[in-house]
Amino acid sequence: MDPLPFLGRQRDLTYLEELHSSGRPELFVLYGRRRVGKTELLQRFCGEHKSIYFLAAQVRDRDNLRGFRLAAAEALGDPLAASVDFPDWVAALGFLAERAGEERLVVVLDEFPYLCEANKSLPSQIQKFWDTRGKRSSLLLVLCGSQVSFMEQEVLAERSPLFGRRTGQRRLLPLPPLATLDFFPKWRLEQRVLAYSILGGMPAYLRRFDDSRSLEDNVLREILRPEGYLFEEVQFLLRHELSNPATYNSLLASIARGATRLSDIALDVGVDATTANKYLHVLRELELVEREIPLSDPDPLRSRRGSYRIADRFLQFHFRHVQPHVSLIHAGRGARVLEEFIRPDVARLVDEARLDFVIDHLRREAAELVGEEIIEIGRHPGRVARAIGRTSSGMAVVALIMPEGKLQAGLVEREVDELRALFGKNLKRLVYGLTARVDRPLEVELVPEGELV
Repeated sequence: MDPLPFLGRQRDLTYLEELHSSGRPELFVLYGRRRVGKTELLQRFCGEHKSIYFLAAQVRDRDNLRGFRLAAAEALGDPLAASVDFPDWVAALGFLAERAGEERLVVVLDEFPYLCEANKSLPSQIQKFWDTRGKRSSLLLVLCGSQVSFMEQEVLAERSPLFGRRTGQRRLLPLPPLATLDFFPKWRLEQRVLAYSILGGMPAYLRRFDDSRSLEDNVLREILRPEGYLFEEVQFLLRHELSNPATYNSLLASIARGATRLSDIALDVGVDATTANKYLHVLRELELVEREIPLSDPDPLRSRRGSYRIADRFLQFHFRHVQPHVSLIHAGRGARVLEEFIRPDVARLVDEARLDFVIDHLRREAAELVGEEIIEIGRHPGRVARAIGRTSSGMAVVALIMPEGKLQAGLVEREVDELRALFGKNLKRLVYGLTARVDRPLEVELVPEGELV
């Protein structure tokens, strides 16, 4: 039995298989944040096919070419390839195209931005190869990178020499909430949901938690001590993507403390609104931060009612519970951070995770219940009415999540009436509840017209 089963990426693996069997030369671009699972996905795929997988290093171009030559020789079982000295990447890829002949050969250049650091002309070299030889070859060439901004601007953008050459691209995203539950088969559902609330959908983070131990023990071992795998992870991520992490750190910390409006965030950080907006735009491009505009806003493109939230669960947890207490953690007081700051926040963590599960259901499955595709979804600040969707015909759908404890009399009706005043009387109501069943964590019911919840 595989001790590390391949979880959550079957759809992405299926797409790679489609490329492999297309019968055409393919130039595919795969990118996404560190730890999102790109390398494991590609290695699983390469393990099933004739392939050359090369992980670039931050070394000089000649050293990467030498490493690539050795990887090719080993993968092909060809001693001749090991003795060939490639002068550049055009020659290296051309050699493989000739060597492959009519047989499909997968060639993966992982951490492609590292290759470009050492050789600024590499995109142009690959363009030259593709235009002269690659597009008539049997190669499936994959360019993969973790620097999202680089891959979008220097590989996919119109100004790139490779623009128009790619035959496909995919940004690998964190796993959806439901897909994270399978990582912890020994835990009860509530513990799995709480783990998602802490770690989010990043496979490498989820892998670090061992469900033979308690959830709290995992938090102490992996996050709340300086030696923990996840203790410095956020700073590694920000330094990997951003040239000035200090300002981004302050902005993220401000949002985690509760500032949501641009003016409040700028005031809290001590920068002007224009500067804050520029930095927040970068965080939004990286999908670390979201700007949410109420669906009731009549002019969303010019709206001043937008609010910011940290889109990544682990970043939210880090800036809420780790970054403010770094000194205590370095002093070996992680257990105190857990006791005094995290345990009292568990109810909120579970509630936020539950809302993520509900929004994911609205996005992926609720159309079957309401009879129309839901094309827009937004959070709603009600106590029971927590999310709003709008269908292709303009009909509104409200997600009602019943809170724990006794409800104030008439609260549900008042919130629904307020929404009907905004969106019209034809308002579909979906009531959600969290079960104890892993195979069906959400219960969902469409409330018939004319009935109370």
